[in-house]
Amino acid sequence: MLYWLLYQKLYPFFHPFRIFRYLTFRTAFASLTALLIALFIGPYVIKTLREFQIGQYIREDGPKSHQKKSGTPTMGGVLICIAILLPTVLWSNPANPFVWITVFSTLAFGAVGFADDYIKVVKRRNLGLTSRQKLAGQALAAIIVAVALSILQQFKLFSTRLSVPFVKSWRPDLIWHFWEHVPHLEFLAFLPFIAFVLFVLMGSSNAVNLTDGLDGLAIGCTIIASGALAVLTYLSGHVVFADYLELQHMPDVGELTVFCGSMVGASIGFLWYNAHPAEVFMGDVGSLALGGAIGTVAVIIRQELLLPFIGGIFILEAVSVMLQVGSYKLRKKRIFKMAPLHHHFEQLGWSESKVIARFWIGALVFALFALTTLKLR
Repeated sequence: MLYWLLYQKLYPFFHPFRIFRYLTFRTAFASLTALLIALFIGPYVIKTLREFQIGQYIREDGPKSHQKKSGTPTMGGVLICIAILLPTVLWSNPANPFVWITVFSTLAFGAVGFADDYIKVVKRRNLGLTSRQKLAGQALAAIIVAVALSILQQFKLFSTRLSVPFVKSWRPDLIWHFWEHVPHLEFLAFLPFIAFVLFVLMGSSNAVNLTDGLDGLAIGCTIIASGALAVLTYLSGHVVFADYLELQHMPDVGELTVFCGSMVGASIGFLWYNAHPAEVFMGDVGSLALGGAIGTVAVIIRQELLLPFIGGIFILEAVSVMLQVGSYKLRKKRIFKMAPLHHHFEQLGWSESKVIARFWIGALVFALFALTTLKLR
């Protein structure tokens, strides 16, 4: 809204306001705004959660050292969502459809997490929504995002061509073009794209959710991932850099740099209260919202195949759970001492703070590698 007011409306009368047209300026201020919002309203949110006795219930089969965390305020993801979305609305161009799609995705996945957390608090147990209910909510949100992007593709505002790391010329299209010429069945052309978006968004949201098991672990990795996405969105929207790096140039997606900047600032602000020992946990409302946001941005800038590197730790955590469950069902044996992966290292004797710090380092290495692939083609 500030972009609309200060640049589009007041710039003709006061020329210094032209600075608000620059993405880098608005991204920096969005990040600072998100950080200040998280820092200033954090104590009030934590106090309110304590008053309503919204505390975390710790899994009984987890590390015994975690039992002392029982009762710590949870659902702090509400703070994260506020700190991300308010600066995004303030500093981004309100006419940009990709901004609103990402805002919707964040809210929709956050709503599924909110319902899950709320049921846990009301029933005073560690299980909220059933797996089917949670997956159904995530699938509905992902399908709506995919359909919205499919509509934008019809207006030539979005490309369904996939960017493949390390490859210059091969950009497969996720549309069945032969269906486009069949009367009344044109929508079938978008089924592969919708299915792919469904897989990416649900995988991303659940991967972040599984990583949220230690103080500051998930939010620290989110800072790194959203910082890498901020760079990618800016490059994709910049005609010179996109051409130099041979990226798909999409002018409108550059506005998502503001959203990514807000995500960085909000995450840093939340880490202030979530650092070990945590004063508040993000809960599913935070982890699902962040995962949905990360996945949505990656889909819009057509860098889904870089997600395993941008969010490398998230992927490793999710894969560790799948391997553990699959191995136990097939062989009745466990691969890891405990899943997700961070609990395995705790069982090996690593302190919680050491696991967190080393996983942050791993996340940074993954993100830097993701950025280097832009020129390794």
